[in-house]
Amino acid sequence: MARPVDVPALVESATAGTPRSVARLVSLVEDGNPALPQIMAALVPHTGRAHVVGLTGAPGVGKSTTTNALVGALRAQGKRVAVLAVDPSSPFSGGALLGDRIRMQDHTTDPGVFIRSVASRGHLGGLSAATPQVVRVLDAAGFDVVLVETVGVGQSEVEVAGAADTTLVLLAPGMGDGIQAAKAGILEIGDVFVVNKADRADADATVRDLRHMVGLADRRAPNLWRPVVVKASAATGAGIEEVLAAIAKHHDWARSSGELRVRRIRRAAAEVEALALTRLRARLGDLRAGSALGEAAVAVVDGRQDPFTAADRLLAAIR
Repeated sequence: MARPVDVPALVESATAGTPRSVARLVSLVEDGNPALPQIMAALVPHTGRAHVVGLTGAPGVGKSTTTNALVGALRAQGKRVAVLAVDPSSPFSGGALLGDRIRMQDHTTDPGVFIRSVASRGHLGGLSAATPQVVRVLDAAGFDVVLVETVGVGQSEVEVAGAADTTLVLLAPGMGDGIQAAKAGILEIGDVFVVNKADRADADATVRDLRHMVGLADRRAPNLWRPVVVKASAATGAGIEEVLAAIAKHHDWARSSGELRVRRIRRAAAEVEALALTRLRARLGDLRAGSALGEAAVAVVDGRQDPFTAADRLLAAIR
């Protein structure tokens, strides 16, 4: 049985920036607490101010190290920063190491930084299904920047682009990332490309190749954003200020051009759709005898209905 939640008091405390209350709200989101709709409704007046920055890239490119460096640079600018790091879940136990928090020990005692690791729990696309609601909690808590670090994407896991105002794609020399970036939408999702580990000998070649491929793929109108390629070394801090400058430049462009609002509307539409589908599945039931879905499935198997007719009748029945 879920513990009762004093939603007004908890939201008031969280929006005042109390870390314990923010953490409690994030836990309620992850657990799918019954009070979640009431919580989200109470957070609405406090949202819409944070700059959400997504960081993605293949495993091993230094996402956590870069995130750690960005947090330090943002704090030097006086900004409050939240980090949502998504770690992969075990397909056997469902648990996760949540190792990203281990790599960000430098900031754990800073009251202006909030770091939370969440498990992907089998959700594809490099994020967690709870990501949109967790980001809303962090936004409402008054953080200026929310950094969302993905599990680590392959060629098709590009969901982070829909969850962020600005998307950073990290690559590293010597890993074939220049070629991988040309595949399956990776070039399309990046607003800023960061070639990390710039102290390696082939870093300049990777930057050059990436800029060439970005140029070949760019068929946009002159007034639209053209992805920026930056070289950095997160481990030493070299180039991090340039990365921040590129992020700020994109954010300014997105606000002035109206793209920021377009992206947020698209993000809200995806979130609403996901919640609606979840509720629809709950109303459909499962394959147990007597359930609406079960009866429709039996009718199709017995040849009494085609699947399209069954689907239409099922939807009509649950309106």
